[in-house]
Amino acid sequence: MNAVLADVSFGELLVSILYIFFLVIFFWLLITVFADLFRRKLNGWAKAAWVIVIILLPFLGILIYLISRGHSWAEDHEKWAKDDMASARKQLGVNVGDELQKLSALHDSGKLSDAEFEQAKARLI
Repeated sequence: MNAVLADVSFGELLVSILYIFFLVIFFWLLITVFADLFRRKLNGWAKAAWVIVIILLPFLGILIYLISRGHSWAEDHEKWAKDDMASARKQLGVNVGDELQKLSALHDSGKLSDAEFEQAKARLI
């Protein structure tokens, strides 16, 4: 085992780690782009075209997708997260109005500071 380690220089090790890092980033971007692509409301032909471009030219396809669709990326994900949260609250039977009343009661009794109250209220809304 020592003979194998002696054959690899420190520079080669760093380059290998850098390759692995970029490979992980590439797959993370690939998964993220495909998840975003199939969550958007596009027609089937547009989705098929994007998939073909990304499969045939992965680096260029991801880059083009991020440039063309990146302007609304954050807003879309925030909207989807709010929709998912509202759906989860509905399934769990959580009423936002009731929760706000409970928070207000805790704040009025002094159990929550102003900052904690505002943070919890923002999380609910």
